[in-house]
Amino acid sequence: MDEDDRARLAEFVANRTPAMMRVAYLLTGDRYAAEDLFQSALAKTIPKWRTLRHADPEGYLRAVMYGEQVSWWRRLRRRRETTLTGADEAVQPDPSAGIEVRLAMRAALRRLPPAQRTVLVLRYYEDLTETQVADVLGCSIGTVRSRTHRAVSRLRQLLPDVELLEVRL
Repeated sequence: MDEDDRARLAEFVANRTPAMMRVAYLLTGDRYAAEDLFQSALAKTIPKWRTLRHADPEGYLRAVMYGEQVSWWRRLRRRRETTLTGADEAVQPDPSAGIEVRLAMRAALRRLPPAQRTVLVLRYYEDLTETQVADVLGCSIGTVRSRTHRAVSRLRQLLPDVELLEVRL
């Protein structure tokens, strides 16, 4: 990688890391797992950086993150990792309006299975179509629809007083 590519990569990482970390957090539901997901995806993206010169590097990085997350939750079915209770750092409150609803939504999303959470993030946060989500996850459109339906139904059970369409993640 020449100096121009390194500079371009450094600028991309500096400018897009906050947005990519938000997506990673929404996919994983955990700050530390989000950091791992982002770093893993970035490590797979860097060797391809020269070929991404004229393409969309952010789109490529997002696709790698989605693929990594799908692989992780598929492996998770076979082997569970034990987390330490109390190991999470204190969450800083968000000063924006509606924080209670956002926190309730975040907690509800964390209670969803990873596959359902991933479909919701892709459909409603990333605003992908059902076809695009099916392509990213490597499943059928029917699977995307059923996971979306189950996830939204579960969120309505967990948050009966919240209008789901008005919540911003």
